[in-house]
Amino acid sequence: MAQQNYIPEDAPFTTEQRQWLNNLVGNFISDLTSGKGLVGAGGAPEIPVTILVGSQTGNSEGVAKKLSKAMSKLNFAPEIVDMGGYDKAQLSKEQNVLIITSTYGDGEPPDSAAELHSYLLGDSAARLENINYSVLALGDTEYPDFCKCGIEFDEALEKLGATRIFPRVDCDVDFDDEYNTWKKGVLDALGASSVSDAPVEDFSDEGFSKKNPFPAPILRNENLNAEGSQRETYHLEFSLADSGLEYEVGDALGVYPRNPEALVDEILSNLPFKATDEVPLPGSGEATLRDALINNYDIRSINKRFLQGWQQRSGSPYLRSLVEADDKAAYDDFCWGRDLIDLITDHPADFSDAEEFVGVLKKLQPRLYSISSSPNAHPGEVHLTVAIVRYHSHYRDRGGVCSTYLSDRSEGVQPGVFVHSNKAFRLPEDKDRPVVMVGPGTGIAPFRAFLEERQVSGAKGANWLFFGNPHESQDYLYKDELEQMQKDGVLNKLDLAFSRDQAEKIYVQDRMLENGKELWKWLSDDKGSFYVCGDASRMAKDVDAALQSIAQEHGGLSEEAAKEFFSNLKKEKRYCRDVY
Repeated sequence: MAQQNYIPEDAPFTTEQRQWLNNLVGNFISDLTSGKGLVGAGGAPEIPVTILVGSQTGNSEGVAKKLSKAMSKLNFAPEIVDMGGYDKAQLSKEQNVLIITSTYGDGEPPDSAAELHSYLLGDSAARLENINYSVLALGDTEYPDFCKCGIEFDEALEKLGATRIFPRVDCDVDFDDEYNTWKKGVLDALGASSVSDAPVEDFSDEGFSKKNPFPAPILRNENLNAEGSQRETYHLEFSLADSGLEYEVGDALGVYPRNPEALVDEILSNLPFKATDEVPLPGSGEATLRDALINNYDIRSINKRFLQGWQQRSGSPYLRSLVEADDKAAYDDFCWGRDLIDLITDHPADFSDAEEFVGVLKKLQPRLYSISSSPNAHPGEVHLTVAIVRYHSHYRDRGGVCSTYLSDRSEGVQPGVFVHSNKAFRLPEDKDRPVVMVGPGTGIAPFRAFLEERQVSGAKGANWLFFGNPHESQDYLYKDELEQMQKDGVLNKLDLAFSRDQAEKIYVQDRMLENGKELWKWLSDDKGSFYVCGDASRMAKDVDAALQSIAQEHGGLSEEAAKEFFSNLKKEKRYCRDVY
């Protein structure tokens, strides 16, 4: 191909000079076209940064996108990569790596991060002396293994020789300040052209959101369990009219609860402060002490960190011995079934005023519930399926803050709600693909939504649901709807496991094993998608073990090959879990 001439023929250059200049300009234009040789803000060369994301419900992904947006305005070339699709062989070739990951279940990595996590903590990981890194760990201090996954990533990278450019930051549920501290430190360490110009994220959005929840009228609120059941499972329908909120099946709804007024009044009766004392609210603003304890502060959850702070203000010999022993099992035993009121009455502490008292409390957090409706089947509405938590401990009747709020104290109120996107739990784009759903108890919630959506959209793929609960006569949630879906041809297979209706307990994983041959066909030959929703610590692990057994028995796979098969299913987004 003839060389393109950029230098005019009559320019005052020799033939050799003109040819050299034509080559130089041509190469420069080629680099610009391909994206090479670009510069960032202020004319500084762009710094490549790989942001590896481990996300179970979308929080880490959302943070990564905000970070990438901020970095793109400076002298960086950020690339967000889901750990589930990342080639671990590429890691040693990276220059700058930022890891943003959550922790779920019993200190486990998100499903998408499991393979990379196992590789880095294993014996075959390559040395990583050439990369710089930092870790942002998302977690919840209510769980004993707070930010465990992020901690393990951080320690593994250091052990493999990578250079930590900024200390790991562990984030609780409200992480705006921690994130901004980490972001500024990372940008500074990486040589940002102007760190002071980097935007500070407040994670707020226009319209209704987590920062600005929508007051949603309750349209319907009823117990799905029959009389005599040991369980209470409420079906709730909220109006989203005029909210502008939109959701997809698979998403969750955040609900802001209120603490019981009677409990708040008991707390106040045991404190030397007036209910009308003005106190600061978490974040900003002020309210009376009573209103703040009802609406804004967590008065139910205590944990190791909280006890350590409380003990410093308390003369309790027992708390002192507990803190000094620093025994995890002893902490867990003490915290289970106790609330703030127990500390106030049994291990009182001294506070100079009401402001100092609320200063030791955490913000009352919203609760996330899997949405159990299709927006196309119920326009302008969102439905939830909520298990009501009640129990008795240490001479008191107690209950879940949000679940009892919705069941007992929501008449005439409009709870603040927001939509939490969960892109990791979506129906297959190909509507001809078969779908297998495993959802015992309230795990049925997203699958009611899935089935409604499959029906409304006219999806041709077959649908198979495994559902379980203690007793068929009392705990068969959405029985009429499911049986109607069977008649309509939407629900092609329904396997039920009512564990206590016979001498031998039967669970959903047992039904899976009974149907192993056909289930394997749906997943292997028919390229179906598999979903599970519910308890992470027991049920989800038992379901996974059943899948491994089915692959070995009916697919003829070895143990290692079975693990690889389901690992690939996760990478293909065909094995999805909404577990908690």
